[in-house]
Amino acid sequence: MNNRQRVLCAQNLSKTYQEGDIETQVFKKIDFELLAGEKLAIVGASGSGKSTLLHLLAGLDKPTSGQVQLLDADFSNLNESKRGKLRNTHMGFVYQFHHLLPEFSALDNVTMPLRIRRSNLAQAEERATQLLQRVGLGHRLKHKPSELSGGERQRVALARALITEPACILADEPTGNLDQHSAEQVFELLLELNQELNTALLIVTHDLRLAARMDRQLHLIDGCLVDKNEK
Repeated sequence: MNNRQRVLCAQNLSKTYQEGDIETQVFKKIDFELLAGEKLAIVGASGSGKSTLLHLLAGLDKPTSGQVQLLDADFSNLNESKRGKLRNTHMGFVYQFHHLLPEFSALDNVTMPLRIRRSNLAQAEERATQLLQRVGLGHRLKHKPSELSGGERQRVALARALITEPACILADEPTGNLDQHSAEQVFELLLELNQELNTALLIVTHDLRLAARMDRQLHLIDGCLVDKNEK
């Protein structure tokens, strides 16, 4: 019996867009859960709704029906302020494009989630320095994103995602914008940090090779999540 804590859960999750008389259902009655320390991939073709699903799970969009729970809180039905606070405390994000602030250094970018919380700046910078050293960028603390390679920028983004010690990291095609060598380095780092910090990892990707290295793979097909390992 698995006694790991349930970090993220979707129940009967549906999303429909209405444009005039045209109704488009992206997915319907999706159920899934992500456990502490687990590595889960959601795989689907381009346009299958992977990013939409990730936005719902992150509380950046609201479902048409159903709910999302984050650490047993009814995440999707909280008001925007409470949802944002919970997200900042318990979630980290890594995107295909790093979304670093160009005018700030690597160190400043990594501390940003703690600055938003108004945490002690000296302590935030100490933690950010440790994380940047861990991802191999201790010598790049003062460099701005324009002075870093694509792989280095994504490693800064990974350090930023981890600075709050989140319960889970949501990653949307985190290596999709990198060359093969850099992609491999970033992905290996994700897996190592997932294990070291016991942070649940949810990756949305179309790369079956990367997905195969996760604990589980769910496929988004015709609006449904399918576990192809289930009998």
